[in-house]
Amino acid sequence: MKILYAIQGTGNGHLSRATDVIPCLQKHGEVDILVSGIQGDLKLPYSVKYQLRGLSFIFGKSGGVNLWKTFASTNLRKFAKSVKHLPVENYDLIINDFEPVSAWACYFKNKTCIALSHQAAVLNAAYPAADSSDMAGKLILENYAPANEKYGFHFSGNNGNIFTPVIRRQVRNHEITNNGHYTVYLPSYDDKRLIENLKEFKDIQWDVFSKHNKKKTEYKNIRIQPIDGALFTESMASSSGVLCGAGFETPAEALYLGKKLLVIPMKSQYEQHLNAAALKAMNVGVMKSLKPKHAQVLKEWIENGKPLAVSYPDRTQEIVDKIVASHAGNG
Repeated sequence: MKILYAIQGTGNGHLSRATDVIPCLQKHGEVDILVSGIQGDLKLPYSVKYQLRGLSFIFGKSGGVNLWKTFASTNLRKFAKSVKHLPVENYDLIINDFEPVSAWACYFKNKTCIALSHQAAVLNAAYPAADSSDMAGKLILENYAPANEKYGFHFSGNNGNIFTPVIRRQVRNHEITNNGHYTVYLPSYDDKRLIENLKEFKDIQWDVFSKHNKKKTEYKNIRIQPIDGALFTESMASSSGVLCGAGFETPAEALYLGKKLLVIPMKSQYEQHLNAAALKAMNVGVMKSLKPKHAQVLKEWIENGKPLAVSYPDRTQEIVDKIVASHAGNG
């Protein structure tokens, strides 16, 4: 059986999950990998057959998506060409992790596309709504990568087609300690803004992983280093707590590791505001932004924040087996 596994390459969460999903798929046949997007920092330890530009959201430096750069980087003509020429008809099964080129290629060529992503779950009515409505954001989530069938991941499953998070084997097998530092991953803030706000907490050792810096630097009690998957996992596993965006994989891994968690949802990123609402309902700390007026929330979390007990069993192979059994050869 020939399988196409298409992965969203904006950010690192989709790529991180893929490292565990791919070997599960390979047990069922020949797997070709497609990655689209230009904002990822991680490299898959597998050969990528299709590396495409796709449709990427560009991170800003002040807490949100840079809409202008996102618009400027979008080449709709090139995207349409990629959709037209992607040979989805050559595959027996197409699994899609919020990747638009393969999704729209399937749509126009009448091929079945199976969504396996967090985005397939985040709009489900069983989960809390965001604090503020965003019709444009909801429209993007619903139509960015259309699919015939949806299997989703969320912070809590529903005993149906929504499952608890895929936790990377690298994280599951890691020793958990507490060295007293706090791990920070806020890719939509630049280093200057992070330093300005974190330096006020002089008694805390901040271990910051930066999307905007290619070399390791230190400023008093703040260490800044470029993104490295293994070092980031080591930092989280040995931390007192994790301060990060309201994405999916990093908060899920922090919860699995038993670390207290505080999230800051990105501006102009509706999915993160939905995640923040879901985490808040679970009693995870949520901070509106890194602005000084919200510093009391950070202070309170440092002093009184508590880890949350979760159960995230390793079901990745079981989930993949279920999808393959249900959909192989159906379209």
